[in-house]
Amino acid sequence: MSVTIQFQRLPGFDPDIPLPGYATAGAAGADIRANLPPESRAAGLTLAPMARVLVPTGLACAIPDGFEMQIRARSGLALRNGIALPNAPATIDSDYRGPIGVILINLGDAPFVIAHGARIAQIVIAPVVQARFTLTDDLDATRRGAGGFGSTGSD
Repeated sequence: MSVTIQFQRLPGFDPDIPLPGYATAGAAGADIRANLPPESRAAGLTLAPMARVLVPTGLACAIPDGFEMQIRARSGLALRNGIALPNAPATIDSDYRGPIGVILINLGDAPFVIAHGARIAQIVIAPVVQARFTLTDDLDATRRGAGGFGSTGSD
C-alpha cells in the first residue's frame, strides 16, 4: 500500500537537506533529518544529559485524510547515545500544516551533538480510525474484568 505525502520546504532552511527517505526496501520508517538554522549549522545543537530540545526539520507537510504521521526514535541513537523522544510516538494529524519539529531528550550520561543534516528520527505513516464515544451504565463482562497492571501474570 502506498500513500503520497506532500512536503513543503520552509523559508530560511537548507534546501539541500534530503526529504525523509527509507533506508531499505522493507523499512517501515523513513528517516527524517535535522535542518538547523544558519547560525547553528556549523556547531550543531548540543543536548546535555536529561535536557530536551525541539529540533527543526525545515519541513511542513500535507497528510491525506484518514492517515497520521508518527514520529519515532531511531534505535541506533537510543542504544548508543540514549537519545529518545519523550512523547513517542508523536503524532502529526492530517489537518496540521505547520512546521515539523522533533522533540529529542538525552537520556544518556554525556552531551550529544545534533549535527545539521543528521538523521534524528523516523516517520511512519499509519491509517487512523476515529471512534464514536458513548456513555453506558453497564459494560460487557470479560474473563479479565477489571484486573489492572500485572493481572494477566508475569510470564
